[in-house]
Amino acid sequence: MNLIKAIILGIIQGLTEFIPISSTAHLTIAGKLMGLIDPAHPENWTAFIAVLQLGTLVSVLIFFAKDIKTISIGTIKETISQKGNLMKMTHDAKMGWYVILGTIPIVTIGLGLKKVIEGNITKEPLVIATSLIVLAIILFFADKYAKLERGMDKLNLKDALIIGLSQCLALFPGASRSGSTIMAGLFLGINREAAARFSFLLSIPAILGSGLLELRHAIPNLQSGDLINLFIATLVSGVVGYVSISFLLKYLRTHNTIIFVIYRIIFGLIIVTLVTQHFI
Repeated sequence: MNLIKAIILGIIQGLTEFIPISSTAHLTIAGKLMGLIDPAHPENWTAFIAVLQLGTLVSVLIFFAKDIKTISIGTIKETISQKGNLMKMTHDAKMGWYVILGTIPIVTIGLGLKKVIEGNITKEPLVIATSLIVLAIILFFADKYAKLERGMDKLNLKDALIIGLSQCLALFPGASRSGSTIMAGLFLGINREAAARFSFLLSIPAILGSGLLELRHAIPNLQSGDLINLFIATLVSGVVGYVSISFLLKYLRTHNTIIFVIYRIIFGLIIVTLVTQHFI
């Protein structure tokens, strides 16, 4: 991988991680077109993507630094003072536990399906195209019939667990972590901006865990030059990711998700065309 390809992949990751169009789908198709994915060792590409996501994780930590600090302090203090009684905690303290409990599904299912996720099936273009289109249709109905009655202050434990379960869809390429969790939030009657905000907070432990887990696998398989390029790609993804978060939150205050639905379907059809024409 040269520097130009690394920068391109960093930009793709930053643009697509938080917008509900699937970063894994875009990175994998780009990787295939660039000839970067080794069919004999597909797990190396999975590791590369997981490490690249650490850049966008930093953008989340910076963007939501104030919220994360407030939630973390509140969760620790009130878990002690209220002896773990969630019902007696303030909203900020509850949010910390919502993120923790909402992360359990993707950790358990992700570890259980680790071999499948790292295998060639998750790199298959037609699998990616199908996921893009199917989730686009579901997202369309979620947004169309969404009541949008509740904000962040109305989130509860049931919401966190359901959204956490929906995050597991992101283990398969094309589904999209943000797309899956925002979709679940809309079905639950949460407004678009609040659904996106909780989606981003919920992504923190999942991205951190998978990134660190795969980092030790990725580094031994990289030459010194590739390691530098990976670092640059990760840095670029973080900068672009920060801009993407800001854009999406502002966009969802006044717009629905139909533009992302249309894009996902078009991108899925483009992938099918590339496959039938033997470009990938």
